[in-house]
Amino acid sequence: MFYSVRGTLAHLEAGVAVIECGGIGFKCLTSQNTARSLPPLGGEAKLYTHLHVREDAVELFGFATVQELNCFRMLTGVSGVGPKAALAVLSVLTPEQVAAASATGDSRAFTRASGVGSKLAQRIVLELRDKVRDIRTAGGAEPAGGPPSASDNAGAAVNALTVLGYQPSEASAVVARFDSALPVEELIRLSLKNMDSGRRGAAGGP
Repeated sequence: MFYSVRGTLAHLEAGVAVIECGGIGFKCLTSQNTARSLPPLGGEAKLYTHLHVREDAVELFGFATVQELNCFRMLTGVSGVGPKAALAVLSVLTPEQVAAASATGDSRAFTRASGVGSKLAQRIVLELRDKVRDIRTAGGAEPAGGPPSASDNAGAAVNALTVLGYQPSEASAVVARFDSALPVEELIRLSLKNMDSGRRGAAGGP
């Protein structure tokens, strides 16, 4: 229903940012990472949003980047991970770190988040890996030459980008532009930056 909100940052407190647009203040629940990226009060801010509807509440979640929004949706798709837990994860890990931890099986990274124990952290890793496998199976044939081996950094970066919602063919093509000896998180960061720049260029502006 809401793709994004853009306007004046009218209020900011722990876990909440209010963006005023056309005289209406939109209360957005946010991660600490998003909150740290916001301007001072009175500045212009844009958040990518997700509307969560429950029987007893309607909540709007706001994120600084599309990657964080996609990551939130992926996390809440995991059994036992609700919006509160997903925000807790995204308050201590960036989307790149979430994707890298999922792709490399680093469940301990998720236990840094408040309320996420070892069993839930292991379930996050397993289910996100399954999502990657399902996406690859549904996608049919692999790109020419096949994807990088999942045992190397490039392969882990491709899997991580797929966790964030990118198609395997797109992720493989972009990751291949960089040195596979780089750390997984750096490959993810560079690939996301490259894809974002390409899309802005195709759109004719920022």
